[in-house]
Amino acid sequence: MTKVLVVDDSALMRRRIAGILTEAGFTVETAATGAQALASLPVFDPDVVTLDVTMPGMDGLTCLGRIMVEHPKPVVMVSALTGEGAEETLEALRLGAVEAVQKPGTGGLTAIADALVETVRAAATSRPRRTRGLRERLRLARARIAGEDFVTPADEVAAPAPPRQNSLGTVEGLVLVGVSTGGPGTLEEILPALPAGFAWPVLVAQHMPASFTGTLARRLDDICALRVVEAERAMPIEPGTVYIARGGADLQVARRGGRLIATPIPPVEGKPWHPNVDVLVESALRLLPAGRLVGVLLTGMGYDGAETMATLHRLGGRTIAESEESAVVFGMPQELIRRDGADLVLPSEKVAGQLLRWIGTDGTA
Repeated sequence: MTKVLVVDDSALMRRRIAGILTEAGFTVETAATGAQALASLPVFDPDVVTLDVTMPGMDGLTCLGRIMVEHPKPVVMVSALTGEGAEETLEALRLGAVEAVQKPGTGGLTAIADALVETVRAAATSRPRRTRGLRERLRLARARIAGEDFVTPADEVAAPAPPRQNSLGTVEGLVLVGVSTGGPGTLEEILPALPAGFAWPVLVAQHMPASFTGTLARRLDDICALRVVEAERAMPIEPGTVYIARGGADLQVARRGGRLIATPIPPVEGKPWHPNVDVLVESALRLLPAGRLVGVLLTGMGYDGAETMATLHRLGGRTIAESEESAVVFGMPQELIRRDGADLVLPSEKVAGQLLRWIGTDGTA
């Protein structure tokens, strides 16, 4: 039976989360502080830890860092997903947490409870991402949240990024990326490795609440040679740019006046995940030949994007599925592989290099 350690300074929240997970069949123990959690880890040896983001004394980021260094376990952050809590939660995802879920309040408890149970089950099968320079990243994370100047540590970037440029490609094409659980760290590994002259725009559907995607886009923009923006409104799709779909919505490719446009739309009914990968890929296939599209399906639970990227593959487009060795959760890429829809199965660190080999900087893919 899956064992879960619930860490929260609120007695009410500990009871509420523990009750939800116990009813779902998990064996649960609780801890009121980060120190109690660290003491419990080697004794209880949980399969998953749920960790409050904001706690007095040892805060959630510090506790997460200690867990990942001393007793690596899949960690699910539990957050209000608003304001400073959202900022800290995104930092936790960068530092190795598997996923984040909303705190179960008094309203809408059933939907939140279902999401919590589903996330903990997926986390139990995940592998914690090994994060280089974790202690230094933790220090910088706190500095950024406190509003201090941020400087990327040397171990994050192999060489200075070249000056940005919008090198107009000679061929119209798009890279479509779908990602969920474990996504922020995976995107930070792939996107900074693409040079400023990369010819095709990149559109990313990352399953994430609306309060996260703007912060994620700004963070990626800081460390990428390409420009990274949140697609919070309709905007022209241009080379040299990465478009992060706005959280809680879906993203479509449209055409206006002969130009491709990234257009956020309300969540499509019947789709369980948002921003939805299938919606993004379907819209691109309506406007461009499959040969002008590259699909990349990365870590995440579920099957979003698998069917449409398999269709893209059958129609002559090219696709990459992240391999099990690097995926935090192998669900989404595994579903693409099962559908015989992947041209290549690659670990995340090799994805950018393959995109460069296929597309290059002149768009003559």
